[in-house]
Amino acid sequence: MGSAPDVTGKTFVITGATSGIGLQTALRLAAMGGRLTLVGRDAARGQAAIAAIKAQTPGCEVAFLTADLARLAEVRRLAGELIAALPKIDVLINNAGAIFDRRVVTPDGLERTFALNHAAYFLLTDLLRERLVASAPARIVNVASEAHRSVTLEFDDLQSERDYSAWRAYRRSKLANILFTRELARRLTGTGVTANCLHPGFVASRFGDNTHGVYRLGVQLAKRLFAISPQNGAKTSVFVATAAESGNASGRYYSKEQQTDPSLAAQDDAAATRLWDVTARLVAR
Repeated sequence: MGSAPDVTGKTFVITGATSGIGLQTALRLAAMGGRLTLVGRDAARGQAAIAAIKAQTPGCEVAFLTADLARLAEVRRLAGELIAALPKIDVLINNAGAIFDRRVVTPDGLERTFALNHAAYFLLTDLLRERLVASAPARIVNVASEAHRSVTLEFDDLQSERDYSAWRAYRRSKLANILFTRELARRLTGTGVTANCLHPGFVASRFGDNTHGVYRLGVQLAKRLFAISPQNGAKTSVFVATAAESGNASGRYYSKEQQTDPSLAAQDDAAATRLWDVTARLVAR
């Protein structure tokens, strides 16, 4: 791939950055000269992440903010703190996500998978949009998944009230990530801000660790047998966040550091616009 892009002095905001893909993305961006603001739920893990980054790259500028992104009030508070702290945001990496074996409704009335994996991407990006546009050229990077294939969105049941399935809810949330990216890119045309999404691979991270019983055992076994390392999982995130090739594109989907086509359902512009409008109403409630 040649030498790494020079991102010295560029400001990166990374959600879900205390472990797994997010932490490895942060470590690589720090080594490339980036200034980092990490976001996570656990303050202790946040400080451990900062220590790991500074041990590798002693001169790195890195900060940590705590937020539970499954709660809209926390997303709003985080956005306010980011705007107050960062005069410029060059790259927003929406990375935080999870799978939940039990259906739980958040205080906002949203199913937890939908809330964390999709609504948080939407709301945080929307709240930071003016700062990103003012920082242009800037990038928005949404971590999606190949798990989006072979599902469609059920607009009459976005909160999975009928026959909840953890895997189906997760897959639909990843489809929502791609449709959101597609519509976001369209709305950002001419602003100097690009929006792209990616599949990191099936990664041996903390993914699935919050599940229980047989479901948890199944996820753990699959990770041991088939998963790639978090270091390899971060490669495409870093590519989309920094490479010249991805910076010249918008509304695209990447896998293995290459642009590829998502499913036909993920290329449905009408569904992308409808999801945007529905999500805007949900997060505004």
